[in-house]
Formats: sequence, C-alpha cells, structure tokens
Amino acid sequence: MDFNNFQNLCKDKVVDYFNERVEKTDGVKITKDDVFVVWYCKTLQNAKALLSTNVSDGMYYELTYNGDKKELYLDAYKKWENKKFDVE
Repeated sequence: MDFNNFQNLCKDKVVDYFNERVEKTDGVKITKDDVFVVWYCKTLQNAKALLSTNVSDGMYYELTYNGDKKELYLDAYKKWENKKFDVE
C-alpha cells in the first residue's frame, strides 16, 4: 500500500472513530480535512502513522497496517500531561 492510499485510509478511520464517539450534545463532526498525519513510517509491507485532528480534545491516533495479514489496527490515546525535564 502506498503512502497516499494508507494516509487516506487512516484519515477515514479516524473520522469514523471520532464521529461515532463524539458527545452528541457537542454538535461536532469532523471530515478528512480536519485530520492530519503527525508521523509516518513504512517498513517492508508494514506501515504506521500517528494522526491527530484540529479538535482540541488532546486525542491522537496510532494506526498500524500489517501487510502480511492485510489488517489495519487503530489505537486511540488521550494526552494527559506534558512535562518538561532539563537534561544536561
């Protein structure tokens, strides 16, 4: 699977995941235009991408494509905290 196909598939899955779970009273729905790829890597027939949306909910999504099995996995994460550490 090439990058463009993988990216489009991932964005579709994030849109579906978000829109199925968003609080109904928020009245928010997203489209593929609201989703962006933060990081992407392809190794042999496998691929992984980290995606986020322009919704300020602290969520990000990790999608992994297993090329041997032709399966796509989605993990959804919430950012709880960002701490700075000084390192010499």
